[in-house]
Amino acid sequence: MPTPEKEAVIKEVSEVFKKAEGIFITDYKGLNVTQMTELRNKCRESAVGYRVVKNTLAKIAAREVGYNEMIDYLQGPSAIAFSYEDASTPARIISEFAKKAEKPTIKMSIFEGQFYGPTKVKQIANLPSKDVMYTQLVRNMNSPVQGLVGNLNGLLSKLVRTLFAVKEKKNNLN
Repeated sequence: MPTPEKEAVIKEVSEVFKKAEGIFITDYKGLNVTQMTELRNKCRESAVGYRVVKNTLAKIAAREVGYNEMIDYLQGPSAIAFSYEDASTPARIISEFAKKAEKPTIKMSIFEGQFYGPTKVKQIANLPSKDVMYTQLVRNMNSPVQGLVGNLNGLLSKLVRTLFAVKEKKNNLN
C-alpha cells in the first residue's frame, strides 16, 4: 500500500497526464545540478513543467489514465516535461537545451493525446508554437482576399481613368 505522500504524487502525476497537451518523458542522466536548474528555469519561463518522478509512481499514474504505451519507456532516470497550453513547447525547450548540453534525451511523448516514440519527437520539436501557427493560418487566409481586393481596386481605377479620359475627350470636342 503506497504511503500518503506517494499517493499524492500519483494523483498529481495522473492529473498532469489527463490535462497536459504535451507530455514528454526524458532521460536526464548526465545532467549536473547546475544544468538541471538551468533547464527547469527555461521550462518555467515558458509555462512548462519539468518534474523528476519515480518510475513506479509514474507507471501507476500512467495505468490510471490509460497510457499503457508509456510504461515501457519509464526505465532508468526519468523526468516528465509537460505543458497545458502548447503541446510542442516542452519538446522545443528540451531539444534546444540538449544541443549544448547533449542531455536530456526524450524517450517518448504524448502529443495532444496521441502516443509517439522517440523518432517522432524531433518532428514535434520543429513545430512552431500555436500562436505562430494561428498567425500563419490567418495570413494565408487573408492573402487571397488581399489579392482579390487589389485586383478589384485596379479594375475600378482603370474604369475611372477610362471614364475620365472619355469625359476629357468629350470636353475637348465641344
